[in-house]
Amino acid sequence: MLGDVSPPWQQAEEIKNIRPVCISTSRCCPRGTTSDDGFISLLKKMDSVQAGDPRYLKRRVKSCSLDVHPTEKALVVHYEVEATILGELGEAMIGERKECQKIIRLKSLNAHTDTSSLARKVVEECRLIHPSKLREVEQLLFYLQKRKDSNDNQEKKRISPRDFTPYAGVELDEEASINRIDEYVELLYEDVQEKIRGATLIFQLARNPDNLEELIQNEAALGALARVLREDWKQSVDLATTITYIFFCFSSFSQFHGLVTHFKIGALCMNIIEHELKRYDLWQDELQKKKKAYEEFSDNQNLKKEHEKSLRKYQSLLMKQEQLLQVALCLLLNLAEDTRTELKMRNKNIVHMLVKILDREDEELLLVVVSFLKKLSIFLENKNDMAETLAVEKLARLLPCEHEELQSTTLRLLLNLSFDTSLRSQMVQAGLVPKLSSLLADEAQRQLSMCILYHISMDDRFKSMFADTDCIPQLMRMVFDCGEEKMDVELISLCINLAANKSDAQVICEGNGLKMLMKRALKLKDVLVMKMIRNLSQHNGPTKSLFLDHVGDLAAQITEDEAEEFVIECLGTLANLTIPDLDWALVLKEYKLVPYLKDRLKPGSAEDDLILEVVIMIGTVSVDDSCAAMLAKSGIIPALIELLNAQQEDDEFVCQIVYVFYQMVFHKATRDVIVKDTQAPAYLIDLMHDNNAEIRKVCNNTLDIIAEYDEEWGKKIQTEKFRWYNGQWLEMVENRQMDEGEPFLFGEDAESFIGNGDILERPDLFYSPDGIVTADGALSPEFYTDFQSGELGQTGFMSSVSEQFVAADRPVSAYGFHPDDPFFYNYSTASR
Repeated sequence: MLGDVSPPWQQAEEIKNIRPVCISTSRCCPRGTTSDDGFISLLKKMDSVQAGDPRYLKRRVKSCSLDVHPTEKALVVHYEVEATILGELGEAMIGERKECQKIIRLKSLNAHTDTSSLARKVVEECRLIHPSKLREVEQLLFYLQKRKDSNDNQEKKRISPRDFTPYAGVELDEEASINRIDEYVELLYEDVQEKIRGATLIFQLARNPDNLEELIQNEAALGALARVLREDWKQSVDLATTITYIFFCFSSFSQFHGLVTHFKIGALCMNIIEHELKRYDLWQDELQKKKKAYEEFSDNQNLKKEHEKSLRKYQSLLMKQEQLLQVALCLLLNLAEDTRTELKMRNKNIVHMLVKILDREDEELLLVVVSFLKKLSIFLENKNDMAETLAVEKLARLLPCEHEELQSTTLRLLLNLSFDTSLRSQMVQAGLVPKLSSLLADEAQRQLSMCILYHISMDDRFKSMFADTDCIPQLMRMVFDCGEEKMDVELISLCINLAANKSDAQVICEGNGLKMLMKRALKLKDVLVMKMIRNLSQHNGPTKSLFLDHVGDLAAQITEDEAEEFVIECLGTLANLTIPDLDWALVLKEYKLVPYLKDRLKPGSAEDDLILEVVIMIGTVSVDDSCAAMLAKSGIIPALIELLNAQQEDDEFVCQIVYVFYQMVFHKATRDVIVKDTQAPAYLIDLMHDNNAEIRKVCNNTLDIIAEYDEEWGKKIQTEKFRWYNGQWLEMVENRQMDEGEPFLFGEDAESFIGNGDILERPDLFYSPDGIVTADGALSPEFYTDFQSGELGQTGFMSSVSEQFVAADRPVSAYGFHPDDPFFYNYSTASR
């Protein structure tokens, strides 16, 4: 799928990645109390020293430097710790050096803080900072005081352990300390309120990533938290939310996922979400009942007060429930990094739950839900679940919205879903085309909106809907604003698709649209813009007439010097211009196109795509009598036959070449050349029964014209058609042995009445109602006249049956009846 959206809790991931080897808490620690993981390896090395050897540990801090924290109001102290094990005589036996850093968070720093006093306090309490650096500390504090938090709005939209705002149920006046963790664990064994207090204090510690490694070592605390959540989550939403927050802090780091999985917190969160959704449905039903009762008896003040009271209670419960759902889903989304865990969630109907939550109004909750759905949407099974639950319809209401990140994530999810044809149909039905068109004006959402619109425009059923929106005018402005710069591929691809629709093409060509496109395409030799112009040229009506002013410009591009790709589009555009007022003979002469066209007909002279466009171009100009004669004299017809031999396996080539013959047989000069000087009719007879329906159709039409003007070829064509349509009947007549039930076909001596000659030499065996087949087997001219005027079936047998049966779909041949055709044919409605 397309690029992933950064999840709203990405800040926690970033903190993990830059986490130093040694980080202090926000309070400055006394000298010697800073933990350093580097000394663990040093102590292990001490074990290698023999037990009787004297051992002395020398520790020294050096190379201290200061900096400001990139995102928080805090100072970062970078220092180096050097530890050495000395022998009895003071010689260095083992040494270790470690780079560390300490973060001093300045929660009280604001616009009115005295930075000089604060700097002195920092230097006094943090022994790592030498008093000589007081001036530097003061300057850094002044910088932090004046620094604008440019990313405040974005940070508020992201979810990270440090950014959760405690709600009323868990606000405490006391500050948690990692040294009192055992006391907080004991509170988890008291009543519900004490459990909430203990969990809240532990949550304060867990919000700081520096404490997580120490908390994970306290298995008793984590086990107690998991037990309380499992047993008491239904008793208090505050308790369930707070403990889920704690485990969410761990889930923000991949290395702690095993811990969360060990306590089965993910499965528990699934149960919590399912239960809360059922509670929500009950609340809705109850609220609707009270509202209905109040509306029926609007004068009853007691019912009114009861309804208002229920509404306030519902809103309070809903706020707490949505916060619980939000953190539970965040935790599950973090765990879903493992596809096996994600599959377990899918088996428990996570998609259905998420789609159900899309009806909520809380934007932060919706952001988590849409992010989760986006992650799930890359798998076919999940995508099918979203289609089944009509997720697109619910997502459509989120566009447009003021929450920029929610809007962007929603578009990315819709882009993933738009690869499915049925879901694109749902998008159109949900009214997303005008909504996405309006988002094109937003530069931040333009590319995503354009990609979704491109996918929708791939379906011919929906292209016409773009003409009723402001999408096309906006796209045209974007095209023209590009100037001579390279155009975004999404933009031009969407324009190419829309240009294939007649209604959209008219909107594109309004004003100077076509003129500006031609100017850009010819100046920059832009193949994609020329492809768009080619699509515009295929529509009949006023759009095609606009191209009369540009025929010369297009013809001038058909040269040896131009790139083949560009020439292909120019040829294709000219080939589409079937305009009666266009003098093709003048165009061919002025731009010397006949030699170019003839040279390109040679097999292997160019790419097949270019040769095919040349054939199509010849078919277009052959409509003109003088052009057809000019091409025939140049020897193009034999070149076409040679090309037909070379490309006989390519249906597109065959069909287009046969169409050229079809156009040329209309003109006497070229018809004589084709019929008398070439073997084109013989090739057409061979292709008359091709597997491709279009080839058969063009061949039959061409042969009909040839048969009408040349008697000799007419008989050959008639015979071949009779053989084809009656092949099975002929085989039966020629090969059938004498049978007792068929005494009329053979004589007494078993000699066939047909004899040993060709069955087609016995015209008296043809179906021969009066006036259709003459004694010599030829069709009488009167038959054609009577047949076309409808007089053939007005008397006798033909008249009686034609009144009883409806005409078949298959057109009637111009050369008589076929033995396998029923006589039950209505000639008055048959089309030739």
